Amino acid sequence: MSSNVTLYTYFRSSCSARLRIALHLKEIPFTPVFVNLLKDEQSSPSHREINPSGLVPALIIECDNEAPVTITQSLAALEYLHEIFPGPDLLPSDPESRAQARTLASIIACDVQPVTNLKILKRVSPFGVDRAAWSKDLIEEGLQAYETTVARSAGKFSVGDGITIADICLIPAAWGAERVGVDLGKFPITNAIIKNLDKEEAVIKAHWQNQLDTPEELRVKQ
Repeated sequence: MSSNVTLYTYFRSSCSARLRIALHLKEIPFTPVFVNLLKDEQSSPSHREINPSGLVPALIIECDNEAPVTITQSLAALEYLHEIFPGPDLLPSDPESRAQARTLASIIACDVQPVTNLKILKRVSPFGVDRAAWSKDLIEEGLQAYETTVARSAGKFSVGDGITIADICLIPAAWGAERVGVDLGKFPITNAIIKNLDKEEAVIKAHWQNQLDTPEELRVKQ
């Protein structure tokens, strides 16, 4: 199957990072289109034509002579990549393990990531809250739920020894957690998984410090 893959992304976006990891993991070439969230480019009419939510990511896949497929939610995009493209599976083969991977991914996607979302943080600012402290407390609650849940399935990674959608969601959330001062050592099982993920080539390539739109002062120094 020949395909052209385009990813609308922002270097700090954890949802975009999920797709960068998956694309690198499956060795799918893609063209990044950079959307600067700090300049509100995601709210432009042209971007909303692609993603009506006014967010990133957006994944566009053109296969052979078929109509392009546009997916604007990262979990749906991960499952599509799992189903359509060869390479490492992003979901386990048995139903129980698949349910566990989806549960863990949802803990991150529903309980942890939203409180780091720029749009949400802007909405709570008028209430006079310390945005970092507010995020930190809720992230820690979500990571504690992840820690308790992952104890049932952890191997090298969250569900055994293969990378799944759970890990692909976890590692960008860990980067965001560290930014607001979360001590990941409080979650020993989860932290061990994070350390294993940090060594993976696909994760290194997808890291926010290694993107072409990362400001020079924030990039990894070679």
